[in-house]
Amino acid sequence: MDGCKKQIRENVLEHLYKLGYEVLDDQLMCPENLDKDTIRDIYVSKRDEREKAEQQFVNTKVHDLICHFANGSEICPETITPKLEEIRAGTWQSDLFRLSTLLWSVPVSRGFGRRMRFLVWDKSSNKLIGIIALGDPVFNLKARDNWIGWNVRDREERLCYVMDAYVLGAVPPYSNLIGGKLVASLVASRELNKVFKRKYSKQIGLISKKAKNPKLVLITTTSALGRSSIYNRLKINGNLLYNPIGVTQGWGHFHIPENLFQDLKELLKSEGHAYPQGYKYGDGPNWRLRVVRAAFSRLGLSQNILNHGIQREVYAVPLASNADRCLRGEVKRAKWQLYSTREIGDFCVQRWMVPRSEWDHTYLDITREQTLNKLIRNGH
Repeated sequence: MDGCKKQIRENVLEHLYKLGYEVLDDQLMCPENLDKDTIRDIYVSKRDEREKAEQQFVNTKVHDLICHFANGSEICPETITPKLEEIRAGTWQSDLFRLSTLLWSVPVSRGFGRRMRFLVWDKSSNKLIGIIALGDPVFNLKARDNWIGWNVRDREERLCYVMDAYVLGAVPPYSNLIGGKLVASLVASRELNKVFKRKYSKQIGLISKKAKNPKLVLITTTSALGRSSIYNRLKINGNLLYNPIGVTQGWGHFHIPENLFQDLKELLKSEGHAYPQGYKYGDGPNWRLRVVRAAFSRLGLSQNILNHGIQREVYAVPLASNADRCLRGEVKRAKWQLYSTREIGDFCVQRWMVPRSEWDHTYLDITREQTLNKLIRNGH
């Protein structure tokens, strides 16, 4: 092995060791206690990458946009009234969404393929409650496919009926009032489904070149840090929204930081490999996995190192009572079970947010200045 390859290999192993992993007999040995704090620690390098990349953006935008975040004293829990606003690219709303993601402890994906992004406003205070982003689902997701009962052809034909919620959450101080449950519930709103219909119901597939006339009957999402306290047992008027359907198998590339990924890509490029030329629509995140696998092979590293061991719980949100039958192609007409944003807001405010405000007053201590300082700190 030449010196360049040897150095890259050593850098990979050293980085994994710093995260708490060990490579033993071609297996990646996980830290003993994979609790939420440990998982957050593993994400540190990714957060550092994100913060460095966003520093200029934060410096440019934060002082103009911080006014949209609330002081706790400006919130009246009893009058919280959510409103969905679709985000269009190149707008200040798009900048506000991007800025808000920097408050997440786990770095947020940019999504791929079809995308729908929303701001969730509180009409009573005119402040931001949280954000939602839906994108194309991954092609292979065993828990989802088994739950639906898909064969390969079904999935190829009707994966366009599914979107994945890759960002869901509330921002301070609404997060202190369990506003995450309100935001998560809004994926089952008529307003969100209406946006999907307007944007995608007549779209021609970029790969298949066929008009599939998709209807959004299922949303999936995965927990970032093991079992989710937000999605677990989340019901609206007695109807379970988030069905736990399994766990991911713990494979991925998130523990390979961008600087190492670029080294791996350059290694393949120097050897004339096709993967570094980039990916086209339809390849999705699997392109990065393929690059890492191919480079590991040349470094004498096992592909088992991509099994980071962090299993995420997978949730399915059926938007129709016969969603599974629609997805298998057994019926064409969906029996929708959607709610208005107002209905969802009224229920969540009375069920969770007002009761929380009565015994937990920490939301009142949150200030816009604190949020500003956190954003500036996360952008440096």
